[in-house]
Amino acid sequence: MRYWHLDSLIDRAALGVTELLTNVHLHAQPDKSCTVELELLLDRLMVSVRDHDPRLPVVEDIGKIAPLATEGRGLAMVAAMSESWGARPDGDRGKVVWFTLPTSVPPAAMPARVPALVTAEQPARRLAGPAPARSAVAG
Repeated sequence: MRYWHLDSLIDRAALGVTELLTNVHLHAQPDKSCTVELELLLDRLMVSVRDHDPRLPVVEDIGKIAPLATEGRGLAMVAAMSESWGARPDGDRGKVVWFTLPTSVPPAAMPARVPALVTAEQPARRLAGPAPARSAVAG
């Protein structure tokens, strides 16, 4: 995300991913394997978690959750901190739960070659570019 100049979104993206991964850990059947994807679109960052459970998530009514409950607020939190969110079936492979965050990076400030998609199976690689300038230190 820093490569994409999205430092200001790191905390919110991490919070959203943490909540979605917690849901996989607590609820996904038949296994807990999943894939996290980050996709930089023109004016938003899309974050998605794909798992093998075909059951779509249900958002709890915040008013019905006990004040000291340790579960039940995750998707409501994702909805509150994101621009949009949703879930969709992924054919016979399970489901995808996603959220978007608006980017405020002007197009001119973006790198010339932005990787379109980063997944857990294909880790991000730094693209070749000009080496950083080195300054001479007087000694």
